[in-house]
Amino acid sequence: MNTLQALIEDTRPRYRTITEMVSATLRQAIIEGTLASGETVRQDQLAAAFGVSRMPIREALRQLEAEGLVEFYPHRGTVVAAIEPSDILELFEIRVLLECHAMERAVASIDAASLDRAADILDEIDNEPDVAKWGELNRRFHLTLYGGLKGSRLYTMVEAQYRHLDRLVRLVLSQLDYAEKSQAEHRALLQDFRDGNAKAAADTLRNHLTISSTRLAELLDRESKSE
Repeated sequence: MNTLQALIEDTRPRYRTITEMVSATLRQAIIEGTLASGETVRQDQLAAAFGVSRMPIREALRQLEAEGLVEFYPHRGTVVAAIEPSDILELFEIRVLLECHAMERAVASIDAASLDRAADILDEIDNEPDVAKWGELNRRFHLTLYGGLKGSRLYTMVEAQYRHLDRLVRLVLSQLDYAEKSQAEHRALLQDFRDGNAKAAADTLRNHLTISSTRLAELLDRESKSE
């Protein structure tokens, strides 16, 4: 696992503003588990680590709060948001409702180049040994299928959900030994798109999300009871 300092050095050159760089680095640190669930995040320590003032740190943390990655407490400060089983089920339920609704338009609007890009991303996932990168690749795959909806409010809403899901996807694929089954379900979904079958695509996605979210919620529930 990367240290926070290593993530800072890796991320710094890729962003135009300090706030963007800080928020991107902290987001990655939370998704990868470098900053653990429930860990207190001190603004002064982050400012020293990044070599910046507290202002961009505060702005970045407010952005991450809006994404559900951190929480603010009056006497405790900023804390990395815990992942509760009930939260997982609710997030995936919202995703099912939203994305299955988007399926009909997405299947009708996708082009051959997008289908080929989606297939290439699945091959990348197969060949990527770094678990930390699976969440981003998963996001790219699903959003590629919705590429024909770009510019619509529906696409913006679908895209926003993935900011909440990266941590969960990484847990699903790494801790549940679900990667092989997940890839089979992804390829079935891609075939539904190639066939132009929106109903089958929606059914495949609903099954994919229901199984993975249920298993992850059960895992976290068992872990919380064993502590």
